[in-house]
Amino acid sequence: MATSIVMPQMGYDMREGTVVRWYKKEGDPVARGEVIADIETDKATVEFEAFVGGVLRKIVAQEGVAVPVGNLIAVITGPDEALPEGLLTGPGTEAKTPQPSAAPGAQEVNAAPAAPAAPVGEVRASPIARRLAREQSIDLSLVAGTGPGGRIVEDDVLAYRETSPAPGVSPAGERMELSRMRRVIARVTVDSKRAAPHFYVTAEVDMNKAMELRRDLNAALAKENRVSVNDLIIRACAIALKRHPRFNASFQGDHLLVNSSINIGIAIALEAGLIVPGIAGCESKGLLEIAMASGDLIARANSGTLRNEEYSNTTFSISNLGMFDVDSFMAIIYPPHAAILAVGAVKEQPVVRSGQLAVARVMKATLSVDHRVADGAEAARFLVEIKKLLESPVSLILAVGR
Repeated sequence: MATSIVMPQMGYDMREGTVVRWYKKEGDPVARGEVIADIETDKATVEFEAFVGGVLRKIVAQEGVAVPVGNLIAVITGPDEALPEGLLTGPGTEAKTPQPSAAPGAQEVNAAPAAPAAPVGEVRASPIARRLAREQSIDLSLVAGTGPGGRIVEDDVLAYRETSPAPGVSPAGERMELSRMRRVIARVTVDSKRAAPHFYVTAEVDMNKAMELRRDLNAALAKENRVSVNDLIIRACAIALKRHPRFNASFQGDHLLVNSSINIGIAIALEAGLIVPGIAGCESKGLLEIAMASGDLIARANSGTLRNEEYSNTTFSISNLGMFDVDSFMAIIYPPHAAILAVGAVKEQPVVRSGQLAVARVMKATLSVDHRVADGAEAARFLVEIKKLLESPVSLILAVGR
């Protein structure tokens, strides 16, 4: 039976996507779960897996052409099945051809002009290298590749940019174009602040025991499996969300949609902007599993090989600026989440314990909450739950589900 493959919606705000590379040709066999294409969204390039097996009978979306979400991009059929008549002429089969910016007053005023399309054919490049080249208006045919078989990788594009004029950077007083990702971030954050009435609660967390636990764990673990401060926070949030499911929900007009799985997104800053990919099923993962999953997620976010579900199915998010020596900040909620936790650096500071002055390692955590989903008292209880878990960190390594 023929299966229509459409442009997926990888994120609630995604409106269109672009196939930057097909890994299969028409007539090639396809296995279920096999990566068949790289799809570029406004925020990331993700690997697209086939959800059925068969033969890639027809490719509809050409590389480099924007396609609206829900429109046909390919057809997979049985091995001996012909392409059904009329399948390519129905609604949702049109690809969108990029158009020049409209006149002032139209929807996309001041949008950056489209960068030249990356060369195809003889030029071999990774998805993130292609995206970076487009954003910087770099002709990939001029870049020397150092990857396998001469493939151009991200470092090659960055090295070329360092030795060539950078069209995306302008002197003060001149126009500086925004990448497509930056324009989407602008739209999403404005929409979030306009639609969701934000309020904020802040707590100081004594991280002495948590840091000692991390030190002891990492002394016994292989270097590639070590636990970060962020992993401890993710684990604490997962436990707290299980006990306070309202913060793992989203506002739906006249009701809340409480998500059955706890998928925690991690804000990751890329050169082109911010993405929030997530770790799925945190409610059933232990601390070490979360540590391995987060390390893998961050590595693949930077290499442009995220999977669709990692990019689109998050239910709660964490933004950590501690590595930049930031004490505290307030984050904007990532729609359609109910809340986001913003954490700063763990720093030594004086505290009073039992009437005596002491030095403790303290971290400030600020919870941004959609007031349509929860009120101040509920938010305070949730944040204090996270605080207690981090201050008694043995709870973070107990069996999952406790």
